Amino acid sequence: MDQDLPCYRLYAIKYAERAARRAEHFIGGDTRDEALNMDYVVWVAVSDTRTLLIDTGFSAATAARRKRAVLRCPIASLALIGLAPGDVTEVLTTHLHYDHAGNTDLLPGATFHLQESELRFVVGPDMRYRYFSLGYEIEDVLAMVRLNFAGRLTLHDGPYALGPGLEVGVAPGHSVGLQYLRIHTARGWVTLAGDVVSFFDNLRRHRPFVAAVDVSAMLRAYDAVRATVPSLDFLIPGHDPEVMRAYPPAAPDLAGIVARLDLPPRTPIPDGRR
Repeated sequence: MDQDLPCYRLYAIKYAERAARRAEHFIGGDTRDEALNMDYVVWVAVSDTRTLLIDTGFSAATAARRKRAVLRCPIASLALIGLAPGDVTEVLTTHLHYDHAGNTDLLPGATFHLQESELRFVVGPDMRYRYFSLGYEIEDVLAMVRLNFAGRLTLHDGPYALGPGLEVGVAPGHSVGLQYLRIHTARGWVTLAGDVVSFFDNLRRHRPFVAAVDVSAMLRAYDAVRATVPSLDFLIPGHDPEVMRAYPPAAPDLAGIVARLDLPPRTPIPDGRR
């Protein structure tokens, strides 16, 4: 029964951003010539007995190489919600793209969870093609291999439960082994879609994101994660600035920096075509 499950507090911490136009984000461009910036975020799920970090962001060095506006170190930013890196004993790495899999050296006491198919892909033959390899940092990939050698990486093959109130699904398309997380909170189950859905408009307009290994699988993944929630009020995309605008901050001085996703959005998230 759900009432017997732990209730997690769920935070989104924004650590970087990129100025962009709508046409840059959707395959085939977009007829609406408007700004649609990209937020880079890590997430933290906290219960009375457990702290789970979801993704680890990118470093300042990676930001400089890729010309991204880094705002703060995502790991040091745990202090904004009263945590230290040593408090993190588990990390769910949704996938290995550069903006989700860096900084693992800053978490020396953590174990990591990843899909085996994701690791196989990034050390496989398709990395000879720049279209695929551009999304990854080779040092992040090597760090994950080293974690495996050190016994600190758990590789999964398909959906699994991390424990009561934490259910991991797999929805490839954007990457080969892309994971998402259903989290039990005080307001019910919230689906942290991450990069399965980069922007709400991927769902509202059924428009595929520009970075894909399999567009057909990506569109089916949109349907799969949408089916896990009663409305978009319970689904969190990976890069949409609308999240920081819609959800209450963790503290008044953290508006636009740390959002509480276990609380309802301040206004309902529009669910239809726009």
